[in-house]
Amino acid sequence: MLTHFDAAAARVAAGADHHAEAAMLVASMTLAERLGCLDGDTPFWPGLFDMTSGGYYTHTWPAAQVERLGIPGIEFADGPRGCVVGDATAFPVSMARGASFDPGLEERIGEAIGRELRASGATFTGAVCMNLLRHPAWGRAQETYGEDPHHVGVMAQNLTRGLQRHVIACMKHFAVNSMENARFSVDVQVGERALHEVYLPHFERVAGEGVGSVMSSYNSMNGEWCGENETLLTTILREEWGWDGFVVSDFIFGLRDAAKSVRAGLDIEMPFQQQRALALVDALESGELTESHVDTAVTRIVATLLRFNDVLTAQPSIDVVGCDEHRRLARTAAAASTVMLRNEGALLPLDPSAVGKIAVLGRLAAVKNLGDGGSSDVKATNVVTPLAGLRARFGADRVVHSDTDTSVTKGADVVIVVVGYTKADEGEYIDDNGTALLIGELFPPMDHPTLGVLQAAAPAPAPESPGSQNPTEDAVATPAAEAEGQGGMSPGGDRTSLRLSDADEALIAAAVVAHPNVVVSVQCGSAVVMPWAESVSVVLVSWYGGVEGGSALADVLVGDAEPGGRLPFAIPTDPNHLVDFDKDATHANYDLLHGQWKLDRDGNTAHFPFGAGNGYSTFSIDAAHGTDAGAGVEFLMTNTGDRAGSTVVFVDAGLPVSAHLRPAHRLIGFARVDALAGETTTATIDLDWSMTDLRIDGDWLTEPGEYVVTVGQFAGDPAAISFLIPRGESTG
Repeated sequence: MLTHFDAAAARVAAGADHHAEAAMLVASMTLAERLGCLDGDTPFWPGLFDMTSGGYYTHTWPAAQVERLGIPGIEFADGPRGCVVGDATAFPVSMARGASFDPGLEERIGEAIGRELRASGATFTGAVCMNLLRHPAWGRAQETYGEDPHHVGVMAQNLTRGLQRHVIACMKHFAVNSMENARFSVDVQVGERALHEVYLPHFERVAGEGVGSVMSSYNSMNGEWCGENETLLTTILREEWGWDGFVVSDFIFGLRDAAKSVRAGLDIEMPFQQQRALALVDALESGELTESHVDTAVTRIVATLLRFNDVLTAQPSIDVVGCDEHRRLARTAAAASTVMLRNEGALLPLDPSAVGKIAVLGRLAAVKNLGDGGSSDVKATNVVTPLAGLRARFGADRVVHSDTDTSVTKGADVVIVVVGYTKADEGEYIDDNGTALLIGELFPPMDHPTLGVLQAAAPAPAPESPGSQNPTEDAVATPAAEAEGQGGMSPGGDRTSLRLSDADEALIAAAVVAHPNVVVSVQCGSAVVMPWAESVSVVLVSWYGGVEGGSALADVLVGDAEPGGRLPFAIPTDPNHLVDFDKDATHANYDLLHGQWKLDRDGNTAHFPFGAGNGYSTFSIDAAHGTDAGAGVEFLMTNTGDRAGSTVVFVDAGLPVSAHLRPAHRLIGFARVDALAGETTTATIDLDWSMTDLRIDGDWLTEPGEYVVTVGQFAGDPAAISFLIPRGESTG
């Protein structure tokens, strides 16, 4: 039977305005139906018990459904590295995929994740996690793409494009959210220039892509909680950017004042009937909120549903979840993301026919280690570990393993040391003490007649705080258990050190003593300071590599695939060269310089700069010049090696003499370029000059001058080609 929503959707498909059609639907709703669209559809306490006992990973979370009119609402499931519902394909984490610098590959991954989400019943996903990596100790660094706004924006834009062929995508967390432990309490102070030039450009790009939704962040910005921050949610997002979509809160602790959040521009409180269900009727009666505020929010929600009706009505077969095609894509992505920082003596690639015994060391070699155990976790079961991947490629009889015993290296041709972190070291974090203080303020009473639990049902005791039964995972007792996802809650959180553990560094040192050919594979979510790097033959950053990470490691070791990744951040020699990072901060100041920009300004040479990495061939940039009045760069590149391969070309721009503090160079374009051995090819990169503009007194300024444009293969590349492009005109 044709519903009111179906009829409106048909008119929109025929060319009617989706906002006008939405407004007519909203006008036919009762007040109760309209208020019901402003939060999740699940009563709070039953929902919380379900979520904290594993429901987050078994079904979707509905909101804004109006059955009488056929309004489908949304069905939420997360997905930064794969659909979190069911036994889905776990792709390499976003930071790994950022290292591929391959927007086309990211679009394909977005489409695969979107297909699995929709097949699992989701119509809405928070998969586009894109906060800037300000400091690599951030626990959820693995969920974003890197430290540069242009790069993060391009990768997130392409993920969004792929996702939205199947689901409504949500970009998060808006904004200045790049620390984990203090996320519920920290106030980030950020000036106009840093906010608009550094921490928002990537969000604006994805808004321009047509992303359907935005998720606000937990932290406050300049004294206002982001979930009720009118400057962010209305002035910037909707009025300045002209964005068309709806805003949701981050889960459970995402807002503090229900009525204020509606007025500020937050449309849906997720994922339960919580604060708004308790407060909005009274707010309407007192005049703190008007029905016009309610109608505006509901109209935005319904208009977006109408705009995306085609993805709401189409659903792939469940057979696509974890299918072979998606696993092959995950394997391709893992190899394309692997960063080879060192290959002394060209030890790699190995010749499988010439290699006899291979010794594998490390506690992580034989365990599933997919990354964070929180909202981005994918409960994939058939995971290829490094040890399994190597044995499948070389044969079980040729590959021996020990966690720590270097005697197994005797007689080996090569030693593979697998080290790094797990979800116990970095990831999403619930602060039990901090959230306990918020429970009385934000949670409905357990005996509430509609939001509570029936005492006769004898529910399990209420958690002391959401952290004690957090959907982010259960606690762990051993390194194997912490990686496999066994036991209790994973601690996660921000890292306390950028170094490997003492045990891992000692294992590397012992391996070097025992054998001359040592390959170190580092599993991680962001930068690792590596004082040991020059002591080993090969350094591979393998990240959290997804369900086919072990297969991809073997592919890279034998050269079936090249290590295609380049660092999406700078690794310093000394962590003190980076910006200050206090994981327990109540106040933080975000300024204009971080990462490679700060290293350059301070004269500190990175151990491995932004863009560092090597494949199995070498490339030279032979010539470069601007095109179309500086809109692009054309360059000539030669593969100077003896095998086909690819590299990433970066275009930076800087103004040597400026009246303002600014990075010496900013990334304004990049591209992955493939070439056969000995081949010379010409390629063009479009440039985003907005990355060099200044935000002053509410306006954008192009500072006039001769900008130095640099075309190279990593930050500070001595072989890069530079030339001048004039920009701006003096009005004096």
